[in-house]
Order: sequence, then C-alpha cells, then structure tokens
Amino acid sequence: MASDSAVQIRDLHVIRGHKPVLHGIDVDVGRGSITGLLGPSGCGKTTLMRCIVGTQIIESGTVTVLGRSAGTAPLRNRVGYVTQSPSVYADLTVKQNVGYFGALHDVSKSAVTEAISTVGLTHYATQAAADLSGGQMGRVSLACALVSEPELLVLDEPTVGLDPVLRVELWERFTQLATSGTTLVISSHVMDEADHCDSLLLMRDGRVLAHPTPDELRDRTGEASLEDAFLSLIRTAEQED
Repeated sequence: MASDSAVQIRDLHVIRGHKPVLHGIDVDVGRGSITGLLGPSGCGKTTLMRCIVGTQIIESGTVTVLGRSAGTAPLRNRVGYVTQSPSVYADLTVKQNVGYFGALHDVSKSAVTEAISTVGLTHYATQAAADLSGGQMGRVSLACALVSEPELLVLDEPTVGLDPVLRVELWERFTQLATSGTTLVISSHVMDEADHCDSLLLMRDGRVLAHPTPDELRDRTGEASLEDAFLSLIRTAEQED
C-alpha cells in the first residue's frame, strides 16, 4: 500500500440480494485529504463506504485501510463512521451520548465539549436525544464520531437537513481536520459542496466514472458549474456505452 494512501481499493465487487452493486472499483484515497463521494441515489455510494469501514460483505477484491484490511480489530479506534440514520441513545442527553463515546477512547472532557460545539449543539447539551429533531440527532452522531479524533472519518451525507450556516461551519471544521492530518471520505448529493473537497469520486450505476479534483472536472468538461460538469460526464459515459 502506498505510504500516501489512507484507503486503497482494488477490483472491488459487491453483490447484494443476488444483484451486482459495485463493479470492479479501483480507488486510492490520499492521507490528510477530503474526498467527496458524489452520485445519484442508488449508485453505490453507501455500499462503498460500508466496504471502507468493514461492515459490508464483498464478493471479491481488496479494501486496505491505514495499511490493514478493512474492518479488522486494530482499526476500530482509528476509523470513525457516521451513517445517514442517527446512531445515538435516545434516553441519554447530548453530552452523555458524546461523553460515552469519548470514554471509549479515553478522551478529555474538553474534547467532548469541543465536539458538541463543532456540530452547533452547545445549547442542547443537557437535552435528551429523544427530544431533538432528526437533523439534530444526526449532528449528535457526528459529534460522537468526531470526539475520538479518528485518523479516517467516513461520513454518509452529514449535512442533510442542516441550515446553510451550519453546513458552512461543518465544512470549515472538515477542512481543519484534513489540514491536521485526518482523512475524510464524505458522501453528498449537493454538488455545491464538491468545491470543498480535494478530490471527487463520481459514481454512477456501481462504477466510478472519474476521480478528479473539482478544477480538473471543470477543465475536462468545459463547464463552470460542477453540477453541469457531472451531468456532462454522465452523458459522455452513456454515449461511450
């Protein structure tokens, strides 16, 4: 595995319900970078992320994360994962939820406070998760992942349902994490978030169409808008098929 790669995927095939979902994926994710995973619903984004964190059975191929096979025990304290569905204890407060996950990783109380602040829930710290909105519960899940300061952070559409101000603040935090050495893989269906990423994994029908930087995608397609650029890429792929 290349020393500058946090994730290396080779010839990855996944079948779910007797249906092929991923078709021969080959991807390298650089360390200390933000990789945006973009594509329409059902294209395989979540399945690919599950492969990276080791919760998806694969048909064939290899997934290597931080130098080890995905999902192996030594990676449990090094990889953070936030799903689309909130993963919190409804009867605990925000602070108790984040504190519980912080205790598993032996972090300080100040780290718990900072994680809660990062997701904009300081004023809700003593409120039970059951009394929060769906979007707020998703932010609690994100805080629980951030508190351990993982080397690799995998986030499945973390900004869904958030107001524009908080979205901007979260992306600023993601950039800070990458600058400090954390590797982030973030899925999104909002193309204007793509400009915050160092590189883009553009997916369709279980395949990676391209893995460019935002500027490379614009140059390749001649489109100024990343959304238009992605659509242009899809049309070109369909014509080639």
